[in-house]
Amino acid sequence: MGKVYLVGAGPGDIKLITLRGLELIRRADVIIYDNLVNKGLLEFARAGAEIIYAGKKASCHELPQREINSLLAEKASGNDTVVRLKGGDPFIFGRGGEEARHLAKKGISFDIVPGITSAISVPAYAGIPLTHREHASTVAFITGHEDEKKGASSIKWHELANGPDTLVFLMGMKNLPKIARTLIDEGKSPDTPACVISSGTLAAQKVVTGTLSTLPEKVRASKITPPGIIVVGDVVRLRDELNWFEHKTLFGKRIAVTRSRHQSHKFGELLLDRGAEPVYIPTIDIEPIVPNKRLRTAIDKIATFDAIVFTSVNAVSIFFEHMRGSGKDARVLSGIKVIAIGSATTAQLSIYGVNADIVPEIYTSEGIVSVLKDLGVADKRFLIPRAEQARDVIIKYISDNGGTCSVIPIYRAEIPTSVASPPDDVDVVTFTSSSTADNFIMLYGKKILKDRIIASIGPITTETLVKAGIKVDIEAKRSDIPELVRAIEEYFENK
Repeated sequence: MGKVYLVGAGPGDIKLITLRGLELIRRADVIIYDNLVNKGLLEFARAGAEIIYAGKKASCHELPQREINSLLAEKASGNDTVVRLKGGDPFIFGRGGEEARHLAKKGISFDIVPGITSAISVPAYAGIPLTHREHASTVAFITGHEDEKKGASSIKWHELANGPDTLVFLMGMKNLPKIARTLIDEGKSPDTPACVISSGTLAAQKVVTGTLSTLPEKVRASKITPPGIIVVGDVVRLRDELNWFEHKTLFGKRIAVTRSRHQSHKFGELLLDRGAEPVYIPTIDIEPIVPNKRLRTAIDKIATFDAIVFTSVNAVSIFFEHMRGSGKDARVLSGIKVIAIGSATTAQLSIYGVNADIVPEIYTSEGIVSVLKDLGVADKRFLIPRAEQARDVIIKYISDNGGTCSVIPIYRAEIPTSVASPPDDVDVVTFTSSSTADNFIMLYGKKILKDRIIASIGPITTETLVKAGIKVDIEAKRSDIPELVRAIEEYFENK
């Protein structure tokens, strides 16, 4: 018999998953997830894991609850680890109790992994503390959508209207007019501050504030849609002072990331930290060239080289994997100059215990040529493990000035076999290499870039885009990801 883990996925922000939750996602054989789960969490699933969408949008259930219960029991009947991934916390209006009871009746082992409920996190991201010594000492969490099969409401409306200082309604946007009217009828002042928070903790977060009497009409006029949280109480007044999330430099911006999938997450994290929503549209796959006899031969004769030039993070990773396969490590590079094209490549080298001897100020092939001028290349042998298709600026300079190059292609930059949907409703499309630009145009055409802000990592990528007839709005001052993010920030600050 397998085991089921009822895991809270948090309110939306991918980083609000617990360590335990992430650990289980990574080792699960089966993941059954809800609509409110951030789909980015599924990227952490192991290869071969079965991933099943259980739906449960408002008024549009893909799978009825009884079928989900049966599915959990069925998938756990073998020896599988089953993760039931639920938005927020499984036991806060998440039907986790119903699913756990079904498993218990079937004799199936289960664990509960609490999650950060939207009831507390979404107001926090809107700058609303649910309790405050000067404003609220009590708080109540209420469902805004009771089971329709119940004959009458079990919510004690009079006690709510005259009791807790702060009221938080989940799943109540559709019933907001009824909730506001009932609270007022039961004694709550119509002037009580209130707000609705839609898509909380995400770049799409929207907040409408008012009073209990004015909020329903304000929400209707704003046309915001579920999911949403309703907060009623004096603490809503604190939002003007404590609204931190929406003041982030890139808040609300949807930014397309076209890098290869395995290299996108660092970029995405930098965008998330600034309040943006990364939209992953990989236009490139990195495929190591295997077998690679030329590279193995070069590694066996590594001591005959005076310097190694690494022009990408991928070159570093693949080169050292081959080194490991040859039974060697960084010690064989003793006495050999290691040249890295930029900060990311330098950081990747450090993972393998290698400090770059030379890093140019300008992170391009021309930048490397400038440092080679100071180093001197005459009568020296250079090893350059690189992409199959790459510019020959460095090779030409070395050859023209009396040096010798061993240029060994070790990977190919290919179009992904699985192509994402065309980018829809994004503010910025980023390009981090000429390959990402060329492949994007090949996959989606240029028309889709019209009226989009285009951001380039550096002059070489910009040149590729301009030659294709695409106007570049943003260019990083230095060709690396942090500088590209900084350039995007500056663009919007100036706007």
